[in-house]
Amino acid sequence: MGFLFSCNNSKTESATANADSTAKKPMTDLPYTPSYSSNFTQDVSDADLKTVLMSYKHWADGNMTDLANTISDSVTVDFNNGDHFNGTKADLMKIWSKLRDSLSSVSISMEVWQKMYEPTKKDKAIVTWYKEIDTYKDGKVDSAYYHDINGLKDGRISFYSQYKRPAK
Repeated sequence: MGFLFSCNNSKTESATANADSTAKKPMTDLPYTPSYSSNFTQDVSDADLKTVLMSYKHWADGNMTDLANTISDSVTVDFNNGDHFNGTKADLMKIWSKLRDSLSSVSISMEVWQKMYEPTKKDKAIVTWYKEIDTYKDGKVDSAYYHDINGLKDGRISFYSQYKRPAK
């Protein structure tokens, strides 16, 4: 059995040029305009990514001291139940420590993360999707899928917003 290959550089260059010009065309007929931005790159350091992922690991391990080290001194949190927090790391850690103390174990299965950088605003975030299984000290088990936005400033989490869908 034989294969015959042929190459014509002029057609390849023309096809590439057409693809490039098509890719650069802005979509003008979208039904919405983002109120914040749609101009994101992935220009976020691996160190920032590790900080965020370690925050989940520290939560799962019940290591509240190291979890606190991933959080900025001032932090804003939008909880999955609709509550909003804007205050100090120390006050947030009191809330989280009480919640974590009610759990005997936490298991996190990280499914996806995405680095996001908005160059005009110079905002960095890591978006995560994961499944968490919480076992309470009274034996109750709660499992859910989460989608979090972890905003970063100076290598620490300064904004955290969480969305939850119960696993069935």
